[in-house]
Amino acid sequence: MPIKSIPYKETGYFSKLICDYLAEEKSLIPFYNRFPNLENFKLQIEEKQNSFNIRQRRLLSKQIMLQYGYNSISQATLTNLDLLKENTTFTITTGHQLNLFTGPLYFLYKIYSTINLCEKLKEHYPNFNFVPVYWMATEDHDFEEINYFNTYKDNNTSRLEKVKWDRNSSGAVGELNTEGLNKVFEKLKTQFGNSENAKELLKYFSDAYLKNDNLADATRHLANTLFFESGLVIVDGNDEVLKKHFIPYAEKEINENLSFKKVSETTKKLTDLGHSEQVHPREINLFYLNENIRERIIESESDFYVNNTEISFSKEEILAEINDNPQCFSPNALLRPLYQEAVLPNLCYIGGGGELAYWFQLKDYFNEVKVPFPILLLRNSALITPKKLLEELETYDVSVKDLFLPQQELITKHVHKISDIEIDFSKQREFLKQQFKDLYVLAEKTDKSFLGAVAAQEKKQLNGLDKLESRLLKAQKRKLSEKLNPVKNIQDTLFPKGSLQERNLNFSNFYLDNGEEILDIIKENLDPLNLSFTIIEV
Repeated sequence: MPIKSIPYKETGYFSKLICDYLAEEKSLIPFYNRFPNLENFKLQIEEKQNSFNIRQRRLLSKQIMLQYGYNSISQATLTNLDLLKENTTFTITTGHQLNLFTGPLYFLYKIYSTINLCEKLKEHYPNFNFVPVYWMATEDHDFEEINYFNTYKDNNTSRLEKVKWDRNSSGAVGELNTEGLNKVFEKLKTQFGNSENAKELLKYFSDAYLKNDNLADATRHLANTLFFESGLVIVDGNDEVLKKHFIPYAEKEINENLSFKKVSETTKKLTDLGHSEQVHPREINLFYLNENIRERIIESESDFYVNNTEISFSKEEILAEINDNPQCFSPNALLRPLYQEAVLPNLCYIGGGGELAYWFQLKDYFNEVKVPFPILLLRNSALITPKKLLEELETYDVSVKDLFLPQQELITKHVHKISDIEIDFSKQREFLKQQFKDLYVLAEKTDKSFLGAVAAQEKKQLNGLDKLESRLLKAQKRKLSEKLNPVKNIQDTLFPKGSLQERNLNFSNFYLDNGEEILDIIKENLDPLNLSFTIIEV
């Protein structure tokens, strides 16, 4: 199966920060620990091995097993949970929200990047074991970000329809009951149709969302089903036992505002280099978590209060509460990475560009609290391209790389290619400039006012040529519209809503056509250490 790749920088979809990181720009070296290559993992292993003891490992393995409850666990996952007890076992971790039915395609890319890196590391370091971990963002409270996914409308691959779970929501999303998802299931039965692949998808959905009581359990069930043979270990951070490891860091939030101070310093260094702040640090980067509540903790002159509630504590009371009920304290986006690294024997975090951007804000803070900073790896990004569309592109002499251009740029480039009229007035501009050179010579022999008049006339006539060229381009676009529309349609299909496919489409769109094979195709074609955008032909 042919596979192609494009440098991330040339796609136009990745920030300067991420492109500079992948290029190993020297200015970014202070903001990460080690660059993601095979050789650097040996050093990362040595560092993490010295900071994670056997007691922690056994407790972690036991607690994750308890989280699975009565869910079916594959032998591969059971083996990995057992291996976590050993000092030679390490995790590779990715995290993701509890998006309905996995949400956008890149959920699969994150998980397969993680699984494939573990396999690659095992080949390179056979004396060690590497466990892929999916850290579920069960404590997030932004329901509107996760309560839908997109499918094709009426089998029209350029039109998307949002499948949405409508209900009221408050508190941590992982604790939400699955009320109302039966209505989503009924809609999907119409949307997916009656094919064998559709029946499999519907079973995935019903087994996960109609047979589990809350969203965390439903998401675990679905991920466990999709990656059953891979040994994927699924972790819910909203766990009283695991949060006991977080107590010292939560205390520092209250006593010292430590993360605010260190992250602010690091963020200033990043912004001085011209990079944007991804997450704004607060004085206290903790939420108070309770039934139907996940709200910021704010310090006032006299106490600590929970935003939008009547709950408040003195300093002594909140420190006691942290020790007595650590499950009631939830790290925000800036502290969640520290919590994760404190409880896992983790070597590497795999995430999207936005995620890595806020990890870069954390390096100095990790150093201050003496927690090893993981290797940061950009997850694989991919464009799944039906063979038929690739063949069409060839007939139009358009490359896949061209499709990453904004549509007007793509059409302009194609018009220049297929037009029988040259839409380029460069020769005319050069001729005009030459004529004005002679006028400038003449102007030098008279007063300065005439020199200014010549310059103004030159500018006016060059602007006139620009306008004529633009009008000619528009005229050719109208004349050649029938030849341009197929190219536009292909781009609209592969780049829904003018954005990356992976950010808009759900895996079900490809499963309906390809069945379970699409999962194997994605896994086989993603190389986590190939730091470029992947084109997958199906």
